[in-house]
Amino acid sequence: MSATGLADEIATIGFQIIALANEKLGGINNDDLLSALPDVKPEQRVQALNKLLQEGVLEILKKGQSLIYRLKDPAKKSIAPKDIDNEEKIIYNIIEEGGNKGIWIRDIRVKSNLIMTQLNKVLKQLENKKLIKAVKSVNASKKKVYMLYNLEPDSSITGGAWYQDQDFEAEFVDVLNQQCLRFLRMKRETAKECRDGPLAVQKLSYCSVADVHKFISDLGISKISLDEDDLETILKTVVYDGKAESLLTGEGKFLYKAIENPLPSPGLVQMPCGICPVIKNCSDCGAITPKLCSYISEWLD
Repeated sequence: MSATGLADEIATIGFQIIALANEKLGGINNDDLLSALPDVKPEQRVQALNKLLQEGVLEILKKGQSLIYRLKDPAKKSIAPKDIDNEEKIIYNIIEEGGNKGIWIRDIRVKSNLIMTQLNKVLKQLENKKLIKAVKSVNASKKKVYMLYNLEPDSSITGGAWYQDQDFEAEFVDVLNQQCLRFLRMKRETAKECRDGPLAVQKLSYCSVADVHKFISDLGISKISLDEDDLETILKTVVYDGKAESLLTGEGKFLYKAIENPLPSPGLVQMPCGICPVIKNCSDCGAITPKLCSYISEWLD
């Protein structure tokens, strides 16, 4: 048979495999393939499977001691590496599903059903081929999550603008906190010059996140690019410090205004609510529980 004829035959077998996988969305195994394609030679079946795997049409999983082939979601379709074996392919697909938030090695082991020594070996091989990478999470510095090599980790993993090499930049956050508060106070003092009545003064005292973002950007105090969400996080810490208040507008956005505070606040470094990774565990009233305070103190140290 000519090379062209063989390629056409492999393509035909591939279409048959796709049709079979489409009938069994949960995945097909070798027994299913043997039953549906009894006249296909084993080497041709393997060639067709490998081609579909390389083209990202199928993904390979491990269920117990069996390999499962499943149609890949078109939305997740990517160019599959060509120089990896089946075990590496299984681990690669599991890690790919984790996206830019990554996946813990424990979860990889459960999904792949590989023993730790073999799993570590496969992970190392994929890392050496620069197909995956291990990233430390700020929420668990002694643990690593794995993700595809070309992905930028989610801010929930890196800590976003407030972390550098998994270290919380307390001084940088404190400087931003002070400068945001300075702008709010400048806005409040300027508003006092208005002679159109107290309601007008009140309205002019508030400023938007966009106003604060422009002020900070113009100052040039940050070496990294900060977006409005970053600055709103800082503004919330100013509110938590008791030095400002926020007002929810009809458009669902917040405005901020500096307030007079006769009592000293605990300070940002002592109570970094806005950048705390477990802020969702706070009580509804916003008060930090003793247990959470203890956690934060250890976290900052």
